[in-house]
Amino acid sequence: MATLPALIQEFDQFLESEPEKELLRFTTAGSVDDGKSTLIGRLLHDAKGVYEDQLASVKKSRINRSGGPIDFSLLTDGLRAEREQGITIDVAYRYFATARRKFIIADTPGHEQYTRNMATGASTANLAVILIDATKGLLSQTRRHAFIASLLGIPNVLAAINKMDLVNYREDVFLRLQAEFRILTEHLGISNVQCVPISALEGDNVVTRSRRTPWHAGPTLLDHLETVRIQPSSSVEAIRFPIQYVLRPDATFRGYAGQVAGGVIRPGDPVMILPSRQSTRVQSIVSYDGQLEAAVPSQSVTLKLEDEIDLSRGDMLVSPDNPPAVSGSFSAMMIWFHEQRLELGRTYLLKHTTKQVKATVVRIRHRVDVNNFERAPAKDLEMNGIALVEIESSHPLFFDAYQRSRTTGSFILIDQMSNATVAAGMICEDLSSALPRETQAAGIESVTAQARFERQGHRSAIFFILNRDSLAQYVEQALFAAGFNTVVLNGDEITSSALGEVLNALWSVGLLIVFATGKNQSEIRPNLKAIAQDFLFDFTDSDLNSADKEVAARIVLKAESLRLGSFE
Repeated sequence: MATLPALIQEFDQFLESEPEKELLRFTTAGSVDDGKSTLIGRLLHDAKGVYEDQLASVKKSRINRSGGPIDFSLLTDGLRAEREQGITIDVAYRYFATARRKFIIADTPGHEQYTRNMATGASTANLAVILIDATKGLLSQTRRHAFIASLLGIPNVLAAINKMDLVNYREDVFLRLQAEFRILTEHLGISNVQCVPISALEGDNVVTRSRRTPWHAGPTLLDHLETVRIQPSSSVEAIRFPIQYVLRPDATFRGYAGQVAGGVIRPGDPVMILPSRQSTRVQSIVSYDGQLEAAVPSQSVTLKLEDEIDLSRGDMLVSPDNPPAVSGSFSAMMIWFHEQRLELGRTYLLKHTTKQVKATVVRIRHRVDVNNFERAPAKDLEMNGIALVEIESSHPLFFDAYQRSRTTGSFILIDQMSNATVAAGMICEDLSSALPRETQAAGIESVTAQARFERQGHRSAIFFILNRDSLAQYVEQALFAAGFNTVVLNGDEITSSALGEVLNALWSVGLLIVFATGKNQSEIRPNLKAIAQDFLFDFTDSDLNSADKEVAARIVLKAESLRLGSFE
């Protein structure tokens, strides 16, 4: 038996090692009744992450009074409404630690109407555990959760194929579902994927390796959580330091407090201040524990600068040779949270890092159906809806694309009247970069072909078809449904002298022109070619024996190529 001094020494060693452990944040998601809460409860229980009073409370609950097996889901489903319905509604956060790592779990709801809750829980996650019921296979909710994981930039995904006990731990079932899930994640661009066969109810391959799956040579769920590489939330190596507070405890000290959003900051580093673009250097880095030699991402510190410069909350210190975009116009993928629909043109408050400005959603490029990934045009956005939008803010923001930095690439929208958070967004690209520098400096707006390409998402083009009953309208509807800005032009109603002027006007605004005519095509074709060059697509030769639907499908397929690449 260990002596008291030995126990004290062991406890001191434990306290010293605890702050050094890595922290992995992960979220769970899956369809209703896939066993998310049971899995988390089992993981906490078997990893010794449940306090005795918590376990005693669960054993005394109405559900477990019969003396049957422990209902592990009660360790996470804390809300009364959740317990009564047997589902997860809110996001339940739990903390536990092992000898190798510390963990924060976000148990998120599986219902489609709670997509916003899942997005909230997953926004800071390093890994997503997506449950798949082995008896049901991949469902539409599985595709939805995988899509949201890819949308939020979660770098690691673990597919926990649950309820293997109900399929007699068959290897072929696991291999089939694993193959289907990998095809899905490959389509979504998720590269770091691990699949584990488990039974949350029985505990197979959750913490300890199961003897009932001798064919599984991979890790258990906890093994993977303990060893997976924790990728940084930002790939931006340049300095990003949004200022939260200006500290003036006395006349001898002026410091700027905030959290490092990118890069490693050291005393002596040159920095540029946005929006003023003044330059200075970091004099010292101050923390609660004294002065530091360096500050790393996610670390909260106070910076003292060499020069006396007037700064305030919302300003940002950045690397002079690698600054972020500075713009009040950008595109973003946005998830709408509120019961009241998004209104185009309405002014909201936009909070980005430590800066808050007024902003307006000026356009919805397309709405995304998260169950099948299809795009559709939209004029508004309902609760839990996801769309690619364009936003204009009252003052410029300092941002990187969300794919490069979660911190400087994300924002929330707030309703000015109710103060409710109505949306969260992930910035895609700066839309002001297409304007010539001289017009930006003079404050003159100039809409270029490049700007139209970035705004509309496709080039201009002319689709040359025969003028026959319903074909032009069928093609127009198919292109519009696919998210293209298009117009039908009846060539039979336009004189030869006016044809060039009309085509040039439509071409200049970046439209897809469906040009239908029954006249002599050989005479009209050179006029179309002179305007469209390589973007004239002639479908007149094959229209005679083709159905309207077939022609429209071929045109939409060709139009998709107009979205690719850059405008150059």
